[in-house]
Amino acid sequence: MPDAYVDGSVRSVDELRPSILPLRQRAVIRNDWLRDRLENYLPELMKREGLDMWVVIAREYNEDPVIMSMLPEPFMYARRRTILLFTLRKDGTVERLTFARYGMGDFYKTVWDPDKEEQYDCLAREIKRRKPTKIGINVSETTAFGDGLTHGEYTQLARALGPRYAKRLTSAEALAVGWLEHRSQKELTAYPEIVAITHAIVEEAFSSRVTHPGVTTTDDVAWWMRQKMVDLGLKPWFPPTIDLQAPDQPHDKPAKRNTIQPGDLVHCDVGFYYLGLATDVQRNVYILKPGETDAPKGLKAALKDANRLQDILAGEMGVEKTGNVVLKGSREKAMKEGIMPSIYTHPLGTHGHAAGTTIGLWDKQDGVPGNGDYPLHEDTCYAIELNAKKAVPEWGGQEVRMSLEEDAVLTKEGLCWLSGRQTRLYLI
Repeated sequence: MPDAYVDGSVRSVDELRPSILPLRQRAVIRNDWLRDRLENYLPELMKREGLDMWVVIAREYNEDPVIMSMLPEPFMYARRRTILLFTLRKDGTVERLTFARYGMGDFYKTVWDPDKEEQYDCLAREIKRRKPTKIGINVSETTAFGDGLTHGEYTQLARALGPRYAKRLTSAEALAVGWLEHRSQKELTAYPEIVAITHAIVEEAFSSRVTHPGVTTTDDVAWWMRQKMVDLGLKPWFPPTIDLQAPDQPHDKPAKRNTIQPGDLVHCDVGFYYLGLATDVQRNVYILKPGETDAPKGLKAALKDANRLQDILAGEMGVEKTGNVVLKGSREKAMKEGIMPSIYTHPLGTHGHAAGTTIGLWDKQDGVPGNGDYPLHEDTCYAIELNAKKAVPEWGGQEVRMSLEEDAVLTKEGLCWLSGRQTRLYLI
């Protein structure tokens, strides 16, 4: 499969429509993935992080970001208050209990009878019966993904446990992040096709089927993308954005126009949720002027720099390295090669801007304290988001910002693109 498509040979989204499942079939798959993660990954993770108990508490409409990844289908909310209790047994398995009014089948054993006792009284009794030494709770000063326990719920938990067991409460930040960032082999098998759907949406939007120079605006394309995702049964996780650069429109100046014209470089940023996994993609199209058959060499050189920056970053990313170490090494190597880099790569998975290490922010190119100090782990996914700036001779030496974002998985062997990357500009 080629890396990119020239107008006329683009993939239609409708070709991939049959692969997008109806809701009931999605629920079956997501529950299978959840069971696999609970049974095969969570015990390993709790052992790795040194916690023998983890309690996750959330109330309806104020859900902990972790709990939403642990509720089986067809649950959509925490339903009043939902409490999950995980205990690492001596045999290496994890006992899974729920304290909620609504059962969850065999995913979690229900132990609370609301007609006989208060919810927190039951929770406290069951915790004390198991005599844990370290009780993980979701509180963190670093990341929202490990900070889902509200102050009100913490107060009630500590009061119910009493001073002796309340002293055993400790941050489960690393456990929460580890749970959210890890992708199972079943999820990784499906992820490439999910990303391919994103690419197909971009490829159709950046074709003459949707974009008509002199008529179509950047807003038109953005709304087309958003509507297409909704029509396909996908959930956008941010509004798609479309912007353009041209000799009269540099990247660092307010837009003078939004109607797409011949000679423009048009850029998109788009992503959605499907089967509980997010995508995030940025690609570029050049609008041919009359008589042109290809993009100016200066724009192609800028794309080549951005692709090289991707390669450099991929080469620096490795298991157990921190995001700040990867950022520093990548920028130094790129600048030695004459590339003008900006790197702002983030984890991808259960959320769009997901749990895990941050490799730069657009406004923090010297490192990100906290999130950038977290180590990379295997079987985690990232949106490799970055740009390279370069002067374009055909534009009178004006600087172009070539922005790319492609989805990838980090394994023991290194970084692998989930569904290819753009190495040639789309052309209309």
